[in-house]
Amino acid sequence: MDRRTNPYAPGAGTPPPELAGRDALIEDAEIALDRLRGGLAAKSLLMVGLRGVGKTVLLNRILYDAEKREFECALIEAPEDRSLPAALAGPLNSALIRLSRSAHARELARKARRSLAGFVRAMKVSYEDITFSVDLDAEEGVADSGDLDTDLAALLQVAGEAARARKTVLVLFIDEMQYVEERQLGALITALHRVAQRRLPVALIGSGLPQLVGHVGVAKSYAERMFSFPQIGPLPHDAAKQALETPANRLGVAYSSDALEEILRITDGYPYFLQEWGSACWTVADGPTVTRSDVEAASPVAIGELDSTFFRVRFERTTPFERCYLRAMAELGPGPHRSGEIATAMGRAVQRVAPTRSNLIRKGMIYSPAHGDTAFTVPLFDQYLKRTMYGG
Repeated sequence: MDRRTNPYAPGAGTPPPELAGRDALIEDAEIALDRLRGGLAAKSLLMVGLRGVGKTVLLNRILYDAEKREFECALIEAPEDRSLPAALAGPLNSALIRLSRSAHARELARKARRSLAGFVRAMKVSYEDITFSVDLDAEEGVADSGDLDTDLAALLQVAGEAARARKTVLVLFIDEMQYVEERQLGALITALHRVAQRRLPVALIGSGLPQLVGHVGVAKSYAERMFSFPQIGPLPHDAAKQALETPANRLGVAYSSDALEEILRITDGYPYFLQEWGSACWTVADGPTVTRSDVEAASPVAIGELDSTFFRVRFERTTPFERCYLRAMAELGPGPHRSGEIATAMGRAVQRVAPTRSNLIRKGMIYSPAHGDTAFTVPLFDQYLKRTMYGG
């Protein structure tokens, strides 16, 4: 079939042509923001799940819907090598500028920007990666003490007051939240707790790997009462079929039932893999019906693409000894596995490999679904390792 019209969209955070199976979560986010705008209490949302389940896609969809409904949004990515104050300053400043265009919120928004100026200048002492600056005189005595917990709470408070004057909600959207350092995450939770106590319309909608739940709990013990933690997983059977069929049907292409079932079996319903197999099938099939034999011909194409991009980019971030740890996990199967079993497979004591395990968790390669257990954060990663490390 014509590759120019291929409707599938495998890519990092790329919106799929059919966002299937996520309507309930999108509605939950809408309700939470509407409650906050109405002066009612609502929990912020932290979406957690493995790589390739569509967390970033969902975050961006909720952001898009919120902007259409005139909520004030700030999109922040939390990379490993950047502090939260550095990542937050620019997007928050942009949101405050937009708030200042409202006659009702103008003075409070300007006060918030002056407070942000003081915050940035104070934080540069501790966080050298802050390059952003606000060309305003600082609001003396607000968010300028140099203590992150105190200053971030004061900053979000005055920003929340501006949002309330505008009759909207300030929504912080933060992706890859597992990378936020524990103390900085604790300061953010404290700030959100303070504004919630004052019934100010400030919300957080975040996403991260499964370890985010424990990370948040360690940062602040009361955090579990502040957030909802929707688990984002593979799509149920009917939603996975919809994600494949609907884009093709719009272009006059169908799937045979056995072709669909084979793709669902191979991909386990993971959204990213569904897009990869759908795209590969479109490339190899003659159409107008994708058959089981087309799927068999497409699978090496899809696997090759995944190996060279989705899997490889993560594998190449690891050290040789970390790869030995991952290989031992792969030999034991998809997991989860007990830490002792992995150490035994490596011929090492648990204590000797514990630092390697911690490094891999920090890099987002593995996580602990339960105490003493270890699993891959990337679905089907054990199969990739078998293909690339020892030809399995």
